[in-house]
Amino acid sequence: MGFHVESPTKFFGAHFACFVATLLLLVSNMQCHAHLSPTFYDKTCPRALTTIRTAIRTAISREHRMAASLIRLHFHDCFVQGCDASILLDPSSSFTSEKNALQNFQSARGYEVIDSVKSRVENVCPGVVSCADILAVAARDASVAVGGPTWAVKLGRRDSTSANQDQAQADLPRFTDSLDSLISTFRRVGLSRRDMVALSGAHTIGQAQCVTFRDRIYNGSNIDAGFASTRRRRCPTVDGDTNLAALDLVTPNSFDNNYFRNLVQRKGLLDSDQVLFSGGSTDSIVTEYSKNRALFNSDFVSAMVKMGDISPLTGSSGQIRRICSAVN
Repeated sequence: MGFHVESPTKFFGAHFACFVATLLLLVSNMQCHAHLSPTFYDKTCPRALTTIRTAIRTAISREHRMAASLIRLHFHDCFVQGCDASILLDPSSSFTSEKNALQNFQSARGYEVIDSVKSRVENVCPGVVSCADILAVAARDASVAVGGPTWAVKLGRRDSTSANQDQAQADLPRFTDSLDSLISTFRRVGLSRRDMVALSGAHTIGQAQCVTFRDRIYNGSNIDAGFASTRRRRCPTVDGDTNLAALDLVTPNSFDNNYFRNLVQRKGLLDSDQVLFSGGSTDSIVTEYSKNRALFNSDFVSAMVKMGDISPLTGSSGQIRRICSAVN
């Protein structure tokens, strides 16, 4: 009996080709998953994160409400064109501003804080750190400043050269949305129901305008009567549209899980809050979070990191804006 022996050239050639193919596949996968990294600025701008953190702490110490506004700004950015700082752009001759979308107009805020942070970072290392990354880091630092969780922010996003008001109005959730509508909105950007409920927990801080909850406190059925009565004091049936009320009446300035306890007690301020605990598919998640703050914190962190990964511009895409409100 004899053995077939392949020629050395053919043998090694075939295996080398296989090795190259495998290597290319690995490199491709690494490129797909390594666009963003917490160490992205370690060499190019090592003082970036410290500079941002100091500025955010100062802004929130001046106005506690700013913590919620900065988290919301990052959220409203990522849901439109991805996390590309498009929400920060003022109107121009070539596009309309997302600032004027219904869900942002006269409610999204904190632009001047981000502008100030950007200016400080530019002084440290000009043209290196994107506005999109500043938004992501600011949201994390805002959470920490009010007792919320921290996380390693993945960095390396670049800034958009356009904005899209129509997309903002179509893709951002509204305070009147049904549960099914909210679930669909989050699913479109790759976020699960659990992600949605966890991110909604950011409403444990911040305030809302009377116009957004007037109908609920006067006409809502799934609402605690005493809670509705208390809220009516600052929100009359006519006028007072911009009067503010804390989203969490109990601990409005602390990032905790009281928001979910409120929902269980039918004390959610917005319809889009209370709908998370209204006999639907998210009731069990709300109940979990209402009883377990550590679980909420963990899931909130996971959801924020996941949200920060929505369609970032990387590599040579987009630009690093010199100022956040305008294209270079």
